[in-house]
Amino acid sequence: MRRSIGTTAVIAALALAATACGGGDDGDNGSNGSGSGSGGEGLSGTVTFWDTSNETEAEVFRAVAEEFSELHPDVTVDYVNIGWDGAQDRFKNAAGANEAPDVMRTEVAWVSDFANLGYLAPLDDTPAVEDQGDFLEQAWASTQFNDTTYAVPQVIDTLALFYNKELLDAAGVEVPENLEDIKASTEAFTEQGLEAPFYLRGDDAYWFLPYIYGEGGDLVDADTETVTIDEASGVAAFEAVQDLLDSGAAITDTTDGWQNMMGAFGEGSVAMMINGPWAINDARDAIGEENLGVAPVPAGGSSQGAPQGGWNYGVYAGSANLDASYEFVAYMASAETQQRITEELSLLPTRSSVYDVDSVANNEMVEFFAPAVEVAHERAWIPEANSLFDPLREEVEAMLLGRATAEETANAVGDRYRDLLDWQ
Repeated sequence: MRRSIGTTAVIAALALAATACGGGDDGDNGSNGSGSGSGGEGLSGTVTFWDTSNETEAEVFRAVAEEFSELHPDVTVDYVNIGWDGAQDRFKNAAGANEAPDVMRTEVAWVSDFANLGYLAPLDDTPAVEDQGDFLEQAWASTQFNDTTYAVPQVIDTLALFYNKELLDAAGVEVPENLEDIKASTEAFTEQGLEAPFYLRGDDAYWFLPYIYGEGGDLVDADTETVTIDEASGVAAFEAVQDLLDSGAAITDTTDGWQNMMGAFGEGSVAMMINGPWAINDARDAIGEENLGVAPVPAGGSSQGAPQGGWNYGVYAGSANLDASYEFVAYMASAETQQRITEELSLLPTRSSVYDVDSVANNEMVEFFAPAVEVAHERAWIPEANSLFDPLREEVEAMLLGRATAEETANAVGDRYRDLLDWQ
């Protein structure tokens, strides 16, 4: 995709205003800073870091980020946890007002959006891109826009089936391999007093992707600029979701999905849910470490598939302290830092070398999620990628509330995608 003249103008405006914005406004602009390849000597000022991690992760990320100042005593790290909800728009609003942080922990699908608007600094040939060849290929792909690097990978993830080993044993049920297995287990679980075998999260479109991939479909085909959600595979995916609910194999609701899902799983009202590595510690706390099992997401009628997710570090194009920001990103994405994060949070590294460390290779969650990530379904890295979720969520909500059929839902999403993307 080509950058528009308007976007180029934004970049120029940010560059001219760099001395008056960003988190480094109490230091210099980096003119006497590290420069490429200098190892960060002479860095000073402030690096403001917006972290989008959850409450469980934030304590670790704060400690790691602030320890950067131990390596560079003249640099202060201003750590701000903003959570992930609404963070994409919050960053864009701040960048548009020339008030964005120096460094942002950005969801993989946000990178192309921010870069397309001119809000991220190109990172090729900067200290931020350290040992590029060590990054997993699929993680690195999410950092690219118009053949330029605009982010550095932090963690990579995908979705999986979380299950309560004790409840499956009591019901005499094997770990399901597909949706039909879940449906077949309904009576065994309800006889044990469970409300249903499975919690189907109904308020977040990301959680619907395994059903779409499981029927061999996708939201769009970015290579051909074609909307595909309303093809037969998309209709089949929505039918599969509705069938889980109609059969009593699953429960759901369309509000407060995360809290309700975790509550039902923790209380034993359901035995299974789909979730990601970020939920491991919460799930262990809820049911006990010895009871938590993890397996591939159940297959649909075609195959098993889960989306590639994760988080990257981006540097604000208007930062007043670019040199310190580049070095901060290199530090946060280093093999040593990634190893520590995996050891403390069981999140998956994006550097291949980290998987060779015993403490990482022997981590129970890494042992499962690493091979799962290798075959995760890569999403469309287009500026509008995250905008695809609201239409999907809203139309699926209508279906779950009984206001639309599966076919009507697929067609409605497809029509909205065509309006949004101006694709066929």
